[in-house]
This record gives sequence, C-alpha cells and structure tokens, in this order.
Amino acid sequence: MPHTRAPIAELKIGFIGAGRLGRALAWSLDAAGCRVHAVASRGAARAAELAAPIAHCAQYPAQRLADECDLVFITTPDGAIQATADGLQWREGQGVVHCSGATEVSALAKAAADGAMIGGFHPMQTFADPAAAAKSLPGSTITIEAQGELSRILLGLVERLGCTANQLPPGMRARYHAAAGYASQYINVVLGEAVRIWQSWGATEAQALPALVPMVRGTLASIEAAGLAKGMPGPVSRGDAGTVEKHVAALGELDGDTARLYRELCLRSVSLALAAGGIDADKAARIEAILRAPQA
Repeated sequence: MPHTRAPIAELKIGFIGAGRLGRALAWSLDAAGCRVHAVASRGAARAAELAAPIAHCAQYPAQRLADECDLVFITTPDGAIQATADGLQWREGQGVVHCSGATEVSALAKAAADGAMIGGFHPMQTFADPAAAAKSLPGSTITIEAQGELSRILLGLVERLGCTANQLPPGMRARYHAAAGYASQYINVVLGEAVRIWQSWGATEAQALPALVPMVRGTLASIEAAGLAKGMPGPVSRGDAGTVEKHVAALGELDGDTARLYRELCLRSVSLALAAGGIDADKAARIEAILRAPQA
C-alpha cells in the first residue's frame, strides 16, 4: 500500500486533538504546502477553529480520520494519547505520530500492532498562543523519534517547516522533556524569584519585569554568541566572592527558602565559571565555602 511512500506534499495528514499545539502545527503544515485533510476533536469549536483557515480540511469522527489519512498526528493531552491509539483501528503502512515531549512512543503500541509506523514529533516551542506559535515555529528545533520510512517523512516535514531536526533515541523522552522545561517554564520560575525580591521593597511585577526581561534577552544573546560558560554574567563568573557573600546575607534576611535557592544556583554556576576560565580553583573554593557555610 503504503500511501506514505507518496511525495510528502501529497500525503493526507490528519489531526486527532485540536488543542493549542495541534492548531499551531496544522496551520504551519498547511502554510508549508502540506495537505491537512481532516481534524477530529471532542471539542467542536476547537476543531472548527483548526479547520477554518485550511482549504478542504474536514471535521471527522476519529475512526474516519484514521481510515482516510496517511499520516495521523495525535495532539491530545498526554494522558489521552494511549487511550486514543488503543481505541482506533489502524492500517499497514500508515504513519501514527504523537506530539508529546514526555510520553514514550510505545504508547502507540496498538497502532504498531495493526501495522502502522509509529513515532514522535515534538516541536521545541511554546504554544500559549497558537497563531503566534505558528508564526514563530520556523527556526525552531523539532525532536523526532521514528524509524525507516516514517523517519524520512518526518525529517521531510521538519525541513518543509523551516526547522531543525533533533533525533532522540528510545526511552529518553521524559528526560528530554525535563531538560526542555529548564529552558522554558523555569525561566518563569527564576524571574518569579527576582520579582519577589523586588516586591520586598514595595515594587510591583509591572515595575520589575521591564527591568529584568531585557537582562534575560542580553544573557540569551551572550549564550548564543559565546556558549554557556563564557556567556554567563554575574559575580561568580568573575570570582567576586565578596558580592556573593553580600547576596547570601541579604537574601537570608528576606527568607530562608530564597537564600537556599540562590546558594544552589550559585553552586551550579561555579563549574561554568571554571570552564570559562573566569576563575581559578582557589576562587572557586572560596565561593563554594561561602555558599556551603551553615546559615543562621
């Protein structure tokens, strides 16, 4: 059969699930010249929103979509991926792919047992606003996990989307997804800590963020230009133990949890400062002693 050996632009692509990621990816594939054939979703309004900008994109029950499409993206919430795959009949040579970063491809075992090719396709991008995400997707990295013909197809889609492919070995998805969290939501957490410190003298989040966000942009630009170690700013990077000591004392007066988090982050930054050549072993030892000293 397999219809999947047709040129990528001719493949009938379907989406089961019309959440933010599904909408953004469907719109991006359509803009890239792919044939988004149908969407199935329990939420009729979201399915209609996904289909509306795409010419000839139908709204189908999930089984009809599975029957007609050559490549099916399951873009449901993670907890529904396996149940969705288990509840449908698939066919030999068809591609069935989920878009979760954390869920293993083995969640699609029923599709594989039916003869389908299974894989993962996870865009390393945020999807709070689907329309904005569709525009910002080019230039992003998409992590794929697939074998043989399906790998070829997914790599072709990555290229059409103007993205870079990252190929992941089996069994690594939860670890990989946790790593992605450090580069996305934990920026919010760290900035939240900075804002909370500003609030200790009466400033508001609205006052703090315009001052702090440009620092984040500057740091990211330095990382892109020079790498993690040499792109790291701050007192640890230059061996300024006195400033680190002042920070620890000031945050300890604020509250113990804030000081503990600061010390842990500083300790993790020492190895980067050493790698960059900004400090020597003696300066590193002095900073570590300050950070490991018992706190009152």
